[in-house]
Amino acid sequence: MAITGVHAVIYTHEAEADRAWLTDVLGLESVDAGRGWLIFALPPAELAVHPASSAGGAVELYLMCEDIESTVRELRDRGVAFDGSVADQSWGRATKIVLPSGGRLGSYEPRHPRPSG
Repeated sequence: MAITGVHAVIYTHEAEADRAWLTDVLGLESVDAGRGWLIFALPPAELAVHPASSAGGAVELYLMCEDIESTVRELRDRGVAFDGSVADQSWGRATKIVLPSGGRLGSYEPRHPRPSG
């Protein structure tokens, strides 16, 4: 068995606005899978599994960067809003990006060891 990648999904009440933001602000390339359903190319991914405090758990999506301060500055210059400031965590420095729909997308500069694959 070979896992060839990860397909993440953002569920939103304003899909067109969030798709435009991913294209225009982040500059992600995409293909139209039909009827306007865009599939965006992403950089390499990692997956972590943590204990949950409730049954069923949760899934979070974070965009990683090498320098969170410069990334936040650049995105703010492009009109991106953030939910709070950059917070120091044991695993990295993180913040939440506010999507046009109001949804939140994590962004962080990792401090943890990273797999080479």
